[in-house]
Amino acid sequence: MNRPLKRSNAPIFWGLFGAGGMLSALLGPVLVLITGLAVPMGLLFGADAMSYANMLAFAQHWLGKAFLFAIVSLFLWHAGHRIFHSLHDVGIHAGPGAKAVCYGGALLGTVIAALSLLSMGF
Repeated sequence: MNRPLKRSNAPIFWGLFGAGGMLSALLGPVLVLITGLAVPMGLLFGADAMSYANMLAFAQHWLGKAFLFAIVSLFLWHAGHRIFHSLHDVGIHAGPGAKAVCYGGALLGTVIAALSLLSMGF
């Protein structure tokens, strides 16, 4: 007797986790180096490279919006998925409440990032 397969949403969360993990591994250290060391110390770019006007112009361009949205949202989904699965390691057997907090937080942050970026205009 063939039973119908149960549908799962796990591949969606694992995909977001993988994409966020890849971005955080490849771009995270570079972002820390540029925004935390190089620009404040004046090593790679001019003193006004991260001025408000420049950052606003970057965030108002469609490519800048896409970059910022991808970084923020995928980092959040990666963190939410990692926290959810790490709860077991610290002795907390995660249930629906923990799943709602972890993934709901990532979803809320993603929505806030999208609304914030869209409210800046183009």
